[in-house]
Amino acid sequence: MKIKTKLNLGVGLLFLLIIILSLVGAFYIFSIKKDTENILKANYNTLEYSRNMLLSLDEMNADEEKAIVVFETNLIKQIANITEAGEDNATYNLKKVFNFLKKNKADETLKSQIRQDIFEIMKLNMNAIKQKSDIAKHTAEAANFWIAITGTLCFLIAFNLLVNLPNNIANPIKELTASIKEIANKNYSQRVHFMNHNEFGDLAKSFNTMAEKLQEYNNSNLYKLSFEKKRLETLINNMHDPIVGLDNQGLILFANDEALKIIGLKTEEVIGKLIATLALTNDLMKSLIVSDFQNESRKVLPMKIFADGKESYFEKEIVNITIKPTGEDQTIDIGNVIILRNITVFKELDFAKTNFIATVSHELKTPISSIKLSLQLLEKAETGNINEDQKQLIESIKDDSQRLLKITGELLELSQLETGNIKLTIEKSNPYEIISYATEAVKVQVELKQIDLIIETEQNLPDIKADSEKTAWVLVNFLTNAITYSSENSKIIVKLKNENNQVVFQVIDTGKGIDNRYKTKVFDKYFQVPGSHKSGTGLGLAISKEFIEAQNGTIGVESELGVGSTFYFKLTAV
Repeated sequence: MKIKTKLNLGVGLLFLLIIILSLVGAFYIFSIKKDTENILKANYNTLEYSRNMLLSLDEMNADEEKAIVVFETNLIKQIANITEAGEDNATYNLKKVFNFLKKNKADETLKSQIRQDIFEIMKLNMNAIKQKSDIAKHTAEAANFWIAITGTLCFLIAFNLLVNLPNNIANPIKELTASIKEIANKNYSQRVHFMNHNEFGDLAKSFNTMAEKLQEYNNSNLYKLSFEKKRLETLINNMHDPIVGLDNQGLILFANDEALKIIGLKTEEVIGKLIATLALTNDLMKSLIVSDFQNESRKVLPMKIFADGKESYFEKEIVNITIKPTGEDQTIDIGNVIILRNITVFKELDFAKTNFIATVSHELKTPISSIKLSLQLLEKAETGNINEDQKQLIESIKDDSQRLLKITGELLELSQLETGNIKLTIEKSNPYEIISYATEAVKVQVELKQIDLIIETEQNLPDIKADSEKTAWVLVNFLTNAITYSSENSKIIVKLKNENNQVVFQVIDTGKGIDNRYKTKVFDKYFQVPGSHKSGTGLGLAISKEFIEAQNGTIGVESELGVGSTFYFKLTAV
């Protein structure tokens, strides 16, 4: 039976019994009221009339007229109130005798007869009062009985509902709650067993169906994918680097907490929005999607963002996400992930290092110059005669001081580049003159190693937009390195050519070459190829890269181990 039907029957029956109890009580109360009213109206009034007639009869001797009027008045009322059997004969007989008394007022026999008739009437009504009192008593007893019976039934039904109905409702709910807790704890094998064909049975059936589908979902790949998705979202949110994920249409799929913090927007304001739309009102978003119209070798400067209460530096990395669909050979783009690596700590250390190097280089340059000046004085005859051993020592000191001066110069130039203090004079420059200056600068070194320096230049090359001094410095650095790593009696080729509206400078040597593992690192600061001569600081190529890129040029190297290397840079033609 349905719970609703049980409730309707139980409460309906209880309501019906309450109505019956009310009706029974009302019926018997009305009956008792009717019986008492009958006694009052039919009998008590007659006794009152009879008493008044007896009093007026006794007063006839004193005030005859008044007594007769009172007697007649009460007699008329009594005639109108005849209710008991035999009361009418006694009343009409009383009227007849009273009429005789009015004609013969002094007849005592008539008065005695009248009294007897009045007493007869009173006796009849007294007996009636007793009978009607018994009837009212019986009615009251019946009322007590039926009201007690009906009240007991109401109590039993109400008590039964109180004991059974809460359990019938609460126990299945408790079992269902316990099962829901098991489901929440991923115990999807939990089932509810209600055998009754009621609402709880329907609920148990639906719950078991749900649990079965959850178990099926839990065992499916979809659940595993969803779980892994949540795991990845948690990992991404716990990363300290800001990360933004985009689909191939530029729609933002996710952004971790660090990204939202520096962007200054809430999750609902970012997720599901086009990054191009947000870039219209958000400068950081705009800087994230700005394309770098530069070559791969062009240096990308770190982004400066106000974060964590200070100016922070981030290195942007855009990772292109591709997949290969099942059954297909070609990969397709599905989006990008923008990663902002927080390099503030390293940048601060780099600033400190640059300032330190600049200070030390500047301070060392003066005493080294003084050492060179002192050596020049020692070499003069006016200073005094020196023997061969002393000459060798002076030459050694001169070489070392020259080397130190070169190192401090490179360090100073590097620090100026990093701090942005160095100024380039970009102007129209003749590439032939740059080649001539550079080759003349290394002429002595070439002759000492008996190296054949070959210059190959195309005719009628255009001028270039460059700082001729710094460009020549780069070319001299290339040539110096080529001389250092070339063997005696070898050759070095300097090429100058036009390529796609750019003038290309090349220095080709026949040295031992560079391993492929190190070709991408040779332009890094302080890097030296393992196994090479440790004669320098590893800054020359790094400074060369800074000079060329500052002039919107590109720099690179092509090398094969055991064959040689070709260092080159390209500058825009005017």
